[in-house]
Amino acid sequence: MNFCSHCGAPVQVMVPEGDNRPRHVCTRCGAVHYQNPKMVVGCVPEWEDRLLLCKRAIEPRYGFWTLPAGFMENGETTAEGAVRETLEEAGARVEVLELFTLISVPDINQVYLMYRARLLDLAFDPGEESLEVALYQEADVPWEEIAFRTVRETLRHYFEDRRAGGFRLHVDSIYHRPG
Repeated sequence: MNFCSHCGAPVQVMVPEGDNRPRHVCTRCGAVHYQNPKMVVGCVPEWEDRLLLCKRAIEPRYGFWTLPAGFMENGETTAEGAVRETLEEAGARVEVLELFTLISVPDINQVYLMYRARLLDLAFDPGEESLEVALYQEADVPWEEIAFRTVRETLRHYFEDRRAGGFRLHVDSIYHRPG
């Protein structure tokens, strides 16, 4: 960030009075510009013993498989965002069941909230951000072509919980930096 969105003056990175972290602070009006993590919301859409996956038509990870998910919009709940993203990316209508994974990815300033959801019907088609969508049984999931660690971990938790006979909330953190 170079300029204040309030008055247009240059900003300086500094620790504001009463704060404990460097922030972008306007040199003229003193506005503090907070930069906070982005919320990524999505679904684990179930149909009997299969899950719906989307093959990405956008970067990053073009051509790799993922669960339908994306950035939360202002004015919606996390569950509403997950339903919207599932409809946009997979053309699929779902009923949200419960929050299933909450995964923090501090290195890229993102928090993933993935909900278990039940497909309402089999009428689904790829949206603009998907090349294709398909239902997969666990044995057929293209594990080597999964786009993101957050999705791989969510899928791993899902299949482990299903085998154990019950689902629970999983809270994880994923770090990208070495060590």
